[in-house]
Amino acid sequence: MAIIIDENCGVFTLHTRNSTYQMKADFRNLLLHTYYGEKTDNSDKSLLLFQTDRGFSGNPYEMGKRDRTYSMDSLPQEYSSFGTGDYRITSLRVQNGDGSQGADLRYTGYQVQKGKYGIPGLPAVYAEDEEAETLIIRLEDSYSRMEVELYYGILEELDIITRAVKITNGGIEDIILKKAASMNLDWEYGDFEMVSFYGRHCMEMNFQREEIHHGIQAVGSIRGASSHQYNPFVLLCEKGSDERMGSCYGFSFVYSGEFLIEAEKDQIDRTRLICGIHPDNFSWNLSSGDTLWLPEVIMSHSGSGTGRVSRNFHKVIREHICRGEWKNRRRPILINNWEATYFKFTGDKLIAIAKEAKKLGIELFVMDDGWFGKREDDNSSLGDWVPNEKKLGCTLKELAERIVAEGIQFGIWLEPEGISEDSDLYRNHPDWAVGVPGRKPCLSRGQLILDFSRKDVQDYIIEQIFDLLDGIPVTYVKWDCNRAICDKFSRMLDSSRQGEFSHRYVLGLYRVLEELTERFPKILFESCSGGGGRFDAGMLFYTPQIWASDTTDAIERLSIQYGASFGYPVSVMGTHVSMVPNHQTGRVTPLSTKGCMAMAGTFGYELDIDKLTQEEKAEIKEQTDVFKKHYDLIQHGDYYRISSPLEGTCTVWEIADPSGGEALVSAVYHHVQANPVPVRVKVQGLKDEADYQLYLNENFEEKYPGKRLPHGFASGEVISGASLRQFGFVVPEAMNGFQAWQIYIKECSCSCE
Repeated sequence: MAIIIDENCGVFTLHTRNSTYQMKADFRNLLLHTYYGEKTDNSDKSLLLFQTDRGFSGNPYEMGKRDRTYSMDSLPQEYSSFGTGDYRITSLRVQNGDGSQGADLRYTGYQVQKGKYGIPGLPAVYAEDEEAETLIIRLEDSYSRMEVELYYGILEELDIITRAVKITNGGIEDIILKKAASMNLDWEYGDFEMVSFYGRHCMEMNFQREEIHHGIQAVGSIRGASSHQYNPFVLLCEKGSDERMGSCYGFSFVYSGEFLIEAEKDQIDRTRLICGIHPDNFSWNLSSGDTLWLPEVIMSHSGSGTGRVSRNFHKVIREHICRGEWKNRRRPILINNWEATYFKFTGDKLIAIAKEAKKLGIELFVMDDGWFGKREDDNSSLGDWVPNEKKLGCTLKELAERIVAEGIQFGIWLEPEGISEDSDLYRNHPDWAVGVPGRKPCLSRGQLILDFSRKDVQDYIIEQIFDLLDGIPVTYVKWDCNRAICDKFSRMLDSSRQGEFSHRYVLGLYRVLEELTERFPKILFESCSGGGGRFDAGMLFYTPQIWASDTTDAIERLSIQYGASFGYPVSVMGTHVSMVPNHQTGRVTPLSTKGCMAMAGTFGYELDIDKLTQEEKAEIKEQTDVFKKHYDLIQHGDYYRISSPLEGTCTVWEIADPSGGEALVSAVYHHVQANPVPVRVKVQGLKDEADYQLYLNENFEEKYPGKRLPHGFASGEVISGASLRQFGFVVPEAMNGFQAWQIYIKECSCSCE
């Protein structure tokens, strides 16, 4: 069983396949956190907690004057509260009806449910009843009668535990939540390092690992979205851990709005991690009987390094976050016209791109920005989702049908959250734009943002997109949002509730996406926010893939996709092959390298086919064939980071079939030397006892006459799985700048004599 309860001792033990999580309601009904880590027994770990008198750490009144060792300031708590004598970062800050701030939460009961809980209006991990169990712990503040329910979902086989919180005002006076986090986790001991992912537009998901020092460290966003700057996924790792060794914890916030993940090492070297909605622009009024659900956090622990934690998250996101028809269906290889034409195109030009793309094995044409209103640049028409038939030369339906008639699917770009001042929608409804009355708004990309916290705005957008897409053969929609949110104010909220705006905006966005995906279940929705500005598990609940970054430079993508791989699977990362030189960096990179990088994602193209040579078109045809051949392996295999783009000369990653029957190793040289050190790859995920052959996805002898392949690649050579794991093989040297190689490894029936 995943949930073991000792009612006599008040101990709750949660087991996954390889980890154990434990808490205890103690003799004062304080819910203590006692353990999370490597799988162990059900014994009461609170017996091992060390308590002594800490100067200036207060004690609950009921402890009297004799026991000064029992303090909220030093006890490991499951859900901490401000105003109780705990001077560390805390999960919950409540303003009571009398203006006081504080909530003394004590255990009142529990409930166990078969299956995984859901959260009304919010994304969450889902599972069949036989795949999961739910534990609900009830806490209450006896002063205000506020009830806090802590939800734990256990997916035992996946080594996943989820957490969520439900807060109800059971009293008669209004209360205001000033901070309400979704998770608090205390470690009694340990020296940790926090891995987080920072960045900026076109340079997201940069890897950062730093020691958890005394004081407070945090990453977060107050930009209205999870942001390019910090991702709502972090790891806590013991010092010395790496991809394969050491204790590591992963935390993914299933939310697309403003967030804060903070860590504190306290006065006695204990560590606390808190994750939730960012409190800087948050407050929530709860009248008597009102309830607020908080977003979910996905947690996973491994004693086998960061690689195992990543693969746990890959599986839960692929199978228990992503939903709908496109969850496991093979997604089409697409071509997007943006970098080929930008705003300057005609319907005939688009049809020509689609027609030529079909010949090269591409399966979906996507019409990007510029097809609606009078939009010839990014300063007008957002909100006016009326096709520009003069520009297209026909109706949208006719254009889509002409493209589909070429044997290729049709997709379209939308930015429904944006509104231009130069638009009919703004002229008719200026009050629908987010902004503070009487103040000039802050523009970004020349546009404003629609107030998605308003139901009338949500309803309008839903109706507009229904009308736009109905009856048109659309199989793909790219949902973009190209600015952060400031001037946070809604005319539909009174002055005491303006702190609810940011969260209500996200709830409104989720409602719109839920309605659209239910209405159009056969459409593949891809999320985008200027690239990776909203790359999070919350959006993946509605859109099974996200455009990872607006940069299409293959070498820049090495670090972006490397960072993203720690918390997100290949199958959700939007990736494209683009023009040479690259439009963002001007870098000249081989087409083969661009293809190799794009295959570590959903795979597509963003270039002008008319400008390609016949040789380049032939290479694209070969790339699309390779991707289709290895699609299931790439999208559903186990992902291994072999080397990092942050060091050495070559970035290497591997995707292995879970059965161990095959693997695809990709290597990209990001630094070329005249006399290089060999790059050795120790292959993971294969069977020691099996025999394998290596195949280079390159006609090496023909392309590089006189050059010699490393041992292991010659025709007919057979290598054992044990040898590939223990000794590995050497990647062929770079023959040009930014060389990429793809090595396919296949189990064979032959054996060495």
